[in-house]
Amino acid sequence: MNQSIFKAYDIRGIYPTDIDEDLAYKIAQAYCKLFQPKKIALGKDVRLSGPSLFSAMVKGFTNHGVDVVDVGTITTDMLYFVSSAYDFDGGISITASHNPREYNGMKLMKRAGRPVSGETGIQEIKDIVLSNYSFKADIQGTVSQKNIQAEYLAKCLSLVDAKNIKPMKVVVNGMFGPVIQNIKKLNLPLKLVELNSVPDGSFPKGSPDPLLPENRTETIEVIKKSEVAFGGAWDGDGDRFFLFDENGRFIPGYFLTAFLGKYFAQKKSGTKIIYDPRLTWATEDAVRQAEGEPLVNRVGHSFIKERMRAEDAVFAGENSGHFYFKDFYYADNGLLPFLLILEIISKSGERVSELFNPYFEKYFIIDETNFNLGSQDKIDNTIKKIEEYYKDGKIEKIDGVSVEYDSWRANIRSSNTQPLLRLNIEAKTKDLLEKKFKEISALIKD
Repeated sequence: MNQSIFKAYDIRGIYPTDIDEDLAYKIAQAYCKLFQPKKIALGKDVRLSGPSLFSAMVKGFTNHGVDVVDVGTITTDMLYFVSSAYDFDGGISITASHNPREYNGMKLMKRAGRPVSGETGIQEIKDIVLSNYSFKADIQGTVSQKNIQAEYLAKCLSLVDAKNIKPMKVVVNGMFGPVIQNIKKLNLPLKLVELNSVPDGSFPKGSPDPLLPENRTETIEVIKKSEVAFGGAWDGDGDRFFLFDENGRFIPGYFLTAFLGKYFAQKKSGTKIIYDPRLTWATEDAVRQAEGEPLVNRVGHSFIKERMRAEDAVFAGENSGHFYFKDFYYADNGLLPFLLILEIISKSGERVSELFNPYFEKYFIIDETNFNLGSQDKIDNTIKKIEEYYKDGKIEKIDGVSVEYDSWRANIRSSNTQPLLRLNIEAKTKDLLEKKFKEISALIKD
C-alpha cells in the first residue's frame, strides 16, 4: 500500500494503483472501528472510478453493521451540509477534488460536520488499514437513498438576500463537475452562459482546476465576447469558487477574501475574519477599515474550521478559492461567494471591476509559484536558508516562513498535498515585486 495517500486533509491517490475497491472497503471498515458510527452519509463526485469505489465502501460499512444513506453525486460542500444539518454520525464523499482524472480519494467527516484530518483520524485510519482489520456484524447495515439538493440549495439561498438579486447574464464554468446542475435549480433571474456544465468524470479538458492559468483562458474569452455581469468557475468537486469581472479579468482569491471579509466585518464591529498567511495585507487592511478583527491561520480546511469554531469567526477565506461561513456550519461553500456577488452588485449597482480596482491598484502580487525540489529535506533546508537570508525582516512561522518588510512580504511553505515548495510575494510596487521574485527564486534554485 502506498501510505502517502493518507494526507493532511483527505485520502487521495491514483486509481487503481494507489486506491482501489479493496482499499476503499478497508477504509470504510477502519472508519467504523475508529468512530463507531451507526448511520453514515455517503456521496461521490463525477469521477469514473466513483461508482465502484462507492459500492466497495457501502459493503465495508454495511458489513460492519452501519446504515448507509446514499446521497448520490454531490459537490463537497453538499457533504458538509448533509453531515452537519442531519443526524448522521459522519459523512464521506468519494472525490479527488481538482486533481487529474486518474485520481480518486475520500473526504471524511465526523458527527456535526467536523472534518477528519491527518491529526484527527486519517493517520489512525491508515494504521487500522495496515493492521488488516476486518469485521462482519451479525446484523448487516441497511442502504437507503436521499436527494439533498433542494434542501442544500434552500440553505444557501437563506444566507443571502435572494429576493433582491436582479436579472443579469453571467458566465458559469463547471469544469465538468456537478455545480452547474445546482445553479440551474436556484430559480434566480439569471441568464446563464454555460461552459463545461454537463458532468463528465473523464474531464476532457484536463485537471478540473480553474486556478491553473491555462484553465482560465476559456472563461476569459467567453466573458469578453458575451457582455455579462461577471463570470464564475468552480473546481471538479464544486467547493472552490473563482471570480472574473465583466472584462474577463481574473480576481485572485486573495482579493475576494479581503472583499468578503470587509463585507462581513461591516455588519458588526469586532467581527472576526480568518485568512491565511500566503498573502495578507489586503485582507488585514480591508477588515480593519471595517472595524473587524483579522486573524491569520495556517493553510488547510481542517485547521481553518477548527480556528473558526474556537474564535467564533464569521468568515474565512483562503487564496486557493476556499471560502468558509459560520452560518454554513463553519464550512467552506463554493456557491455562497457566487450568490453574495450577485446580491452585492444587485444592491450597489456597481460593476465587479469597480469593486476590485482598488485592490489591483494598491497590492501587487504574483501567482503562487511552485518549485519541485525533489525531497522534503531539500524543501525544509531551503525554507531555513530563506529565513536566514532575510533575518533582518519580520519573521513569522505560522505556516512555513513569512518574511515582511515595509514595502514587500513573502511566504514560503511546503505543500500539504504535493512534494512542492510554494512561493507567494506581495509588494507596494510592480517593479519591487518583480525584483523580489527574481531574488527569492534564485535563492530557491541555488
